[in-house]
Amino acid sequence: MLHVTRSGILYFSFSAGLVLLGVPGSAAGNAPAAVSADHPLAIPATDEGLPGAGPIRRYEWFEKLWLERRTAWAEHLEEDQGAVVFLGDSITQGWESRLAAAFPGVRVAGRGISGDTTRGVLIRLEEDVLAVNPAAVVLLIGTNDLDEGATPEIIAGNLKLIVEALETHDPRMPVVLCQVFPSSPEKNRPPEQIQAVNALYLAAVKGDPRVTYLETWPLFAGEDGNAKPEEFPDLLHPNDLGYAKWEAAVRPILATLGFSVSEPFVPEEGFQSLFNGHDLTGWGYRPTSEEDKKAARSWQASDPDAADWPFVTERVDFDGLTRSPDGRFAAIGGRLVVTTPPEYRKIQQLWTTREFPENFILKLEFRATPNADSGIYVRGPQLQCRDYALAGPYRDLERYRPQDWNEIVVTVKDGKAVAICNGEVLEVGMELPASGPIGLEGDRGQMEYRRIRIKALSR
Repeated sequence: MLHVTRSGILYFSFSAGLVLLGVPGSAAGNAPAAVSADHPLAIPATDEGLPGAGPIRRYEWFEKLWLERRTAWAEHLEEDQGAVVFLGDSITQGWESRLAAAFPGVRVAGRGISGDTTRGVLIRLEEDVLAVNPAAVVLLIGTNDLDEGATPEIIAGNLKLIVEALETHDPRMPVVLCQVFPSSPEKNRPPEQIQAVNALYLAAVKGDPRVTYLETWPLFAGEDGNAKPEEFPDLLHPNDLGYAKWEAAVRPILATLGFSVSEPFVPEEGFQSLFNGHDLTGWGYRPTSEEDKKAARSWQASDPDAADWPFVTERVDFDGLTRSPDGRFAAIGGRLVVTTPPEYRKIQQLWTTREFPENFILKLEFRATPNADSGIYVRGPQLQCRDYALAGPYRDLERYRPQDWNEIVVTVKDGKAVAICNGEVLEVGMELPASGPIGLEGDRGQMEYRRIRIKALSR
């Protein structure tokens, strides 16, 4: 991928690192190109009348690349109809050749242009994205705006316009908004600026059920908030390891949006499924306990960032429903999905309609998006079930697989539970009441559960 720094250094970046090409004179490196200026897909010569605010890059290399890529996409307009569009800058462009392999069975279309800004995306949105009537859009944009000196407020303002345009085109079309990845101060992208952009992005889409806000910044950030060289060799672009982590973070979201196949499961002998894989039969809401009401009120009174926590007043069973009426819990492709809340954080609890007074072994598998927070209730008490690597509390697990499937086994005997994840102990001697249901919590991010089954044990 071809890039130019603000100082005019040209280079190609690859997954293993970067190759410098030279330092052109400032006039040649920064002057607008006289390349097909009248072409309808070329960058407009001036900002006059253009939507949005902030920088539009007009370096010679960029104008050439912009026109080449947009012209090529226009030639594939029909075959890209209904695709999942990956929209962004060089990081997205670098992913384009591997998208089909990363998401098999999904029609994908790359719409990344190296060096692009939020305003550049806004300008080309109609022809490059809306014209293919996308089934969904995965968006990562904003890092180059910082390099050009744009404020987080300007960047977020353009993001709002992009999302509004996508939703106006098709109000049913889902948008996956990735947080801007970490970089480095030496790349004119200090961590505090990137975090400010991401905070404003969240504020811009909070409460919008059509937008899934994906926490990709903590997925990659080092302890200092900057990109890690082992994943971002040039401190700006991911290598193969970085792309693999991004792919793993996006895959569960696309699966929940319907871009996946069902995974049938038959439990082993002696076990009984608690989730049939097709609907929420056997599950529902139960009235919120007085203890939880007290905890919620205390938390919300003391913390302005406390999660929403709606109280349930009457029991509601979801037999035959593929999703709860509020959409938070859904049966999709053999998975019981706790969807990402538009509010960013929202405490909700799904319970089995049965109770379990006998000794038992509970087995299930879970997959968490980056920094997701959930939980498993065993007769009432909660076992934290999260993206352990980022959200804790079990950060030292050697066998935990981030953004992949992990197995939880809970053995309940005589009022106490032992919980194990992928063979590693989470809890020993967890005190339980004599009987109660099994539950799943929703808080932050998306959690998926599958192969939920139970086996009664003799006392």
